[in-house]
Amino acid sequence: MCILPCLTVILFLQSSVVLGEMFTALADLEGLVLTELELVKQLDTYIQEEENKLKLLRGHMEEYENMYQEASADVSKYLANPVNAYLLVKSLTSDWKKIEGVMSQNFGSAFLKNITQHRSDLRFPSDEDLNGAAVALMRLQDTYKLDTHALAKGELLGKKYSRQLTAGDCWELGRQSYNNGDHYHTVLWMGEALNKWDDESNKTAAREDILDYLSFSTFKQGNVKEALQLTNELLKIVPYHQRAIGNKKHYEDVLRKEGILLPIEMILTKPFNTANLKLKKPVDNLEERDKYEKLCRGEKLMDPKIEGHLRCRYITNNVPFFFIQPIKMEEALLKPMIVVYHDVMSDDEIETVKKMAKPRFKRATIRNSKTGELEPANYRISKSAWLKSEEHDHILKVTRRVGDITGLDMSTAEDLQVVNYGIGGHYEPHFDYARTETTEAFKELGWGNRIATWLFYMSDVEAGGATVFPPTGAAVWPRKGSAAFWYNLYPNGKGNELTRHAACPVLSGSKWVSNRWIHEHRQEFRRPCGLTFDAEM
Repeated sequence: MCILPCLTVILFLQSSVVLGEMFTALADLEGLVLTELELVKQLDTYIQEEENKLKLLRGHMEEYENMYQEASADVSKYLANPVNAYLLVKSLTSDWKKIEGVMSQNFGSAFLKNITQHRSDLRFPSDEDLNGAAVALMRLQDTYKLDTHALAKGELLGKKYSRQLTAGDCWELGRQSYNNGDHYHTVLWMGEALNKWDDESNKTAAREDILDYLSFSTFKQGNVKEALQLTNELLKIVPYHQRAIGNKKHYEDVLRKEGILLPIEMILTKPFNTANLKLKKPVDNLEERDKYEKLCRGEKLMDPKIEGHLRCRYITNNVPFFFIQPIKMEEALLKPMIVVYHDVMSDDEIETVKKMAKPRFKRATIRNSKTGELEPANYRISKSAWLKSEEHDHILKVTRRVGDITGLDMSTAEDLQVVNYGIGGHYEPHFDYARTETTEAFKELGWGNRIATWLFYMSDVEAGGATVFPPTGAAVWPRKGSAAFWYNLYPNGKGNELTRHAACPVLSGSKWVSNRWIHEHRQEFRRPCGLTFDAEM
């Protein structure tokens, strides 16, 4: 901006005319030619800056239009791709803030004010949404071992799914990781941002910002030499960067203590290769993390001998209607018995359930083991709603069908819970039944513990989204219209720890499920106790 320099020149002209009466002598006026030339230069600079603003805004507008055109062709399919979903959230949070900054400088203020007034009506995503979308991408990256460079190119498992990420997109992912204290993913995504920056003609991020985050996170991951190299690179751009100056001294002190002689080679290789660094993933408390993620990727962990005994068959359960149209049953595991029933929910029933659930969706919760209260958790990312059987004939028919197939009394079953998983939506390993320490769980129902779980799959999922059982190596993959069923408790009422299961992150597609949790009461004669206390069936 050159408003202040221009005003300075104009004020100088005004004061000269008043004090010196320059118009009375050509000699005095000759100096104004140079003043006018300077004014033209300043004005030209100002116009160029304004034109650059318009060019920048036009570029964002075209990008929004392209994204809208691509998404509007098939919204569900477009958002089923987690990269597209992340970019949509990012464009309406981080990118839009940059646009607001440009517009607020001049003519866009009136438009900006109007947009701000209607911000709630337009349902803009929040910063929390942006962070959640970024974390979801990291989760998918880790679970399915996705290469950072391939993911940035819009590729998932070798298939092109979306447009490429810019350096700015990668920088934002790195920044979100940094804000979460996750230096592992910060290095991966800031490293990718740095390489993309080198190849970009229209820069979408500041190189010094990338180096600032990348150097410190590289140090936090234990790569001191590389952190020093990156810091020196930063200081070439911003020589008086106070944080970088302090970090440089600290890194050098650390290297000296390690017996490394200075100066060391300071040249950064291009492209910056994170594979040459020692990187440590964040540690969590999930003991079966490795097994869980392997199952999610489709790796076979079940004993082949056990798998060889699994069968498919038709069943009738002595239900008259099933003699006409038997139920297709597939065994997923024998101990504990986990079965999949196919074609047990029609498309019409599925659409009814989805249509009724959408307006009621809320963030899915878990039950606190100490208080018994429902609360959201980072290890369960989805939205859910509850539907009663009496609300629609389709739900009533579905409820009766579950009772006919399982032989259980549905009067002590919880309402139908409908769930839709979002970007990288998942539910980490858990038990459906209340364990000994969760004494307050289900107390308000008065029906005892959850004896069994029935899980409808109401959509096909292009990639990911399996229901896996880490203790046994079993996995059930979503198939529209099918349902999984298992008993959570032994006949003696004790919880079966082999039923610990998880919903894998959805890599591509939209996963819809609904479930009925059936409780102990009124099942006494439908699933009686065994002849011995430790009977399993």
